[in-house]
Amino acid sequence: MIYFKHLIAILKKEINNTLPGKEAHKLMRPDISFTEENNARKSSILILLYPEENEIKTLLILRKEYNGFHSNQISFPGGKSENFDKSLIDTALREAHEEIGVDINSIKIIGQLTSLYIPISNFLVFPLLGYSYNKPILKKNNFEVEKIIEINISDLLNPVNIKKGEFLVQDRKIKAPFYNINNYKIWGATAMIISELLEIIKKVNTVIETDALQQS
Repeated sequence: MIYFKHLIAILKKEINNTLPGKEAHKLMRPDISFTEENNARKSSILILLYPEENEIKTLLILRKEYNGFHSNQISFPGGKSENFDKSLIDTALREAHEEIGVDINSIKIIGQLTSLYIPISNFLVFPLLGYSYNKPILKKNNFEVEKIIEINISDLLNPVNIKKGEFLVQDRKIKAPFYNINNYKIWGATAMIISELLEIIKKVNTVIETDALQQS
């Protein structure tokens, strides 16, 4: 918990500095164009960090199979911004509550990572980074979510878990790097967002290590 609190404190500072953005996205980008359209629809997702059993974790969802672009894909909880949402933060929290049942009052938002355009569905996604000091109580939306997936940040940081493969989307084969975690293949926009998060966490860890050396 001490490390987690230290991490969050520095993340609050780092997220207001220059973000790794598109350079980090490139590390996990599929072989398709991500050129943004002028009429892109806005959406936001929640990256929730929390400590459990000496690990820092985050939550992803496996979406239900349906007749749509993101059928049976792994993503962060989130969705389309609605007219009644006061902000993109409200969108991310509302969708997270609807999809995985988290208590939005237990989540504190640190800030926003770099937005990312998803060409296949014409969405401009705004990733919101939040945290909770306790593992959230989860209840999946059985209509939208096949499974809630807990991921250790340490597993994502381990380079041995980065692979390359082919994915079939709308009858098209796409080559892409992916995170191979617990037999789940995390790729596309979700992997690109994770890549930026990890670059920031690596920087924060360097700051924490430097502080520890100076105090020793």
